[in-house]
Amino acid sequence: MAATTSGAIKARLESLAFGVPVFRDGPREGQTPPFIVITEAQDIGLDTRGNGDFGDPDATLQIIETATVDLIETARTKATAGTARAVERYGLAEAIAHALHGHPLPAHPAKVTAVRVDGIDRFPIRDNRVRASITVQIHRELLRTEVTPA
Repeated sequence: MAATTSGAIKARLESLAFGVPVFRDGPREGQTPPFIVITEAQDIGLDTRGNGDFGDPDATLQIIETATVDLIETARTKATAGTARAVERYGLAEAIAHALHGHPLPAHPAKVTAVRVDGIDRFPIRDNRVRASITVQIHRELLRTEVTPA
């Protein structure tokens, strides 16, 4: 079982064998593309439709956590003198989004009730790299360990 949201997403993506290494919060130094970076807890808010009695201190709180899954790829490679060819795997970002949308993330330490892909942004080529950023909303239980000081 994963300890975090990014760990649960990483477990899901690695189980699909896309052939792309997956990292939490950033790649290791010197990592060459392609690779995936997951950033969790970019936004966390109460799921107002999924919460019970606020007067009960033991009530389960449901939250919506926003995470991003960034796919970083090399855009082009030299083919012959003066020419280049595209090496970006077109459709890979969409395949990743499809694999996450609606998946229950069973490796998550909290009960996940829904996973919704909110969108895919593609950023222009820079330094011969292309980036697709997939925004994911995870509807899940807020664990007491996340709010209780150690």
